[in-house]
Amino acid sequence: MSLDRRPRRVLVVDDDPFLLELITTRLELAGYDTRAARDGRQAIERLEDFRPEAMVLDINMPVLDGFGVLAHMQAQNLTGRTPTMVLTARNNAGDVARAVQSGARDYLSKPFKDEQLLARVARLLRVRPAAAGVAPAAERI
Repeated sequence: MSLDRRPRRVLVVDDDPFLLELITTRLELAGYDTRAARDGRQAIERLEDFRPEAMVLDINMPVLDGFGVLAHMQAQNLTGRTPTMVLTARNNAGDVARAVQSGARDYLSKPFKDEQLLARVARLLRVRPAAAGVAPAAERI
C-alpha cells in the first residue's frame, strides 16, 4: 500500500495583497500547495482549474464577495468537495451565521495568529476525506 505524499491544495482568497501574500506564504511554509485569488470571480475560476482541497475565503472583496462565492459553491454542489473557512474582519453573529448557513465550515476573524490559521486549515483537510467518501457510498446503495 503506497501513501500519497503530495502537498494538500489550498486556495486563499483575499483582496488585500499583503494578507494574501502572508497567508499563502505561511501555508506554503507549512507544506501546502497554495494558489491565490484576489476576488470572488478569480476564486470561482481557481475552484475549477486548481481543484483545491480546502479554501480560506475573505468576505469583503470587490467584483464578487465571499458570500457570492459560497452561493456559487452551493449551487454547483462544491461545498462538500472544498471545505471553506471564512477569514474576515467582519466579526458579528449575523455574518457568522450567514457564512455557516451558506456552507462555510469554519469562521475566523482578523487579526489572527498563525497557529490558529494552520490548525483550522489542518482540521478542514482532516474532515474532508470523510465527507468526500459519503457520496460514493450513498450512490452504491
